Amino acid sequence: MRRILTLVLIGLFAMPAALSDFARCQEFRRLPLAEYRDKMEAAWLGQMAGVGWGGPTEFHAQGRILRADEMPAWQPDMINQFDQDDLYVEMTFLRTLEQHGWDVSLKQAGIDFANSRYPLWHANRNGRDNLRSGIAPPDSGHPQFNHHADDIDYQIEADFSGIISPGMPNAVIALGEKFGRLMNYGDGLYGGQFVGGMYAEAFFESDPVRIVEAGLRCIPAESQYAECIRDVLAWWRESPDDWQAAWKKINDKYHLNPDYRRASCSKGDFNIDAKINGAYIVMGLLYGNGDIDRTIIIATRCGQDSDCNPANAAGILFTTLGMAKIPERFTSALNRETVFSHTEYNFDRLIEVCEKLAKDAVVRQGGRIERDADGNETLLIPVAEAKPGPLEQCWAPGPIADSRFSEQEKAAIPYPPGER
Repeated sequence: MRRILTLVLIGLFAMPAALSDFARCQEFRRLPLAEYRDKMEAAWLGQMAGVGWGGPTEFHAQGRILRADEMPAWQPDMINQFDQDDLYVEMTFLRTLEQHGWDVSLKQAGIDFANSRYPLWHANRNGRDNLRSGIAPPDSGHPQFNHHADDIDYQIEADFSGIISPGMPNAVIALGEKFGRLMNYGDGLYGGQFVGGMYAEAFFESDPVRIVEAGLRCIPAESQYAECIRDVLAWWRESPDDWQAAWKKINDKYHLNPDYRRASCSKGDFNIDAKINGAYIVMGLLYGNGDIDRTIIIATRCGQDSDCNPANAAGILFTTLGMAKIPERFTSALNRETVFSHTEYNFDRLIEVCEKLAKDAVVRQGGRIERDADGNETLLIPVAEAKPGPLEQCWAPGPIADSRFSEQEKAAIPYPPGER
């Protein structure tokens, strides 16, 4: 009897320690570095596939569905997209992080973007012109100075934020606060944080609904952007086999209803507002249901910015798959040597930089990197609840930060507004 009592007592004292060890195990997601690299390469390839396939249709369908016969056929050499702003703009942000680290100041991020020499439009162009005029971030993206602040720009460039932050939504949110503020505000900013949040989750999740819900957790629930994405989820559930029925509801509310275009830079058929284009990304993911061709085709046929939207959708989907599962028609012609326009990166160099930044992010977020006896590394990524910033909307903005570059900082930007 005494021996039994002793064993019971030992078990009771040992149980909290065992539970504690179990709890500690549950606080981390494990991602082998080789798997991360495989998925990260696929993420970039997906962007190239989406923008390459959808590129010929950009803004051909405004307020209408692109006809099936307007959709080009995929050709393997379409993958080589080295002159697309969907890709090289976000590589400017990667270069800033590579050179200055994760603690780079908001002003330094602004200086680097101001010194870019590629053509820009909408929020990007206005933001860069503001920076070159001495208006420092975050004011460069504030609606008082940038009437395109609700446009799609950071949304099309935010892929990098999730790619280098696997399973780390708060790193995605913070990157949006640093780079999205250069040109966007409110829903324009939230679109990028939403997209980045989906990428971050796609390293661990393949269910498109759960991926979309993870993106939603990265933005304020009260925003019109979040309302739009919740609507798309609801309308998909109402008609899961009829994407065109859901498209009509999106068009009626987020294109034709002026209450949802209060900060749109254009009120006509042309609609580059982040919300509706974000809806089309989600349409591709939900109705594509894991099929690459269907995902890209639906995101493209929804219209408006119909190369950017399939680029985002395909990038997220390819992340869930990893390179090992990508069909040969998307990989056979890939040129890994050509340097992306206006960047320091060819495909392999891009992958190398992203891997380094992701490993840094894991440690900065409280995780660690384990190495086994064979030298294989695994990322231990802490599980964390997403903490989005406070609600802002472009039609009722908060006060400006009154942020200006110093004379020394302005001297580091030799280009005048309007010049490439």
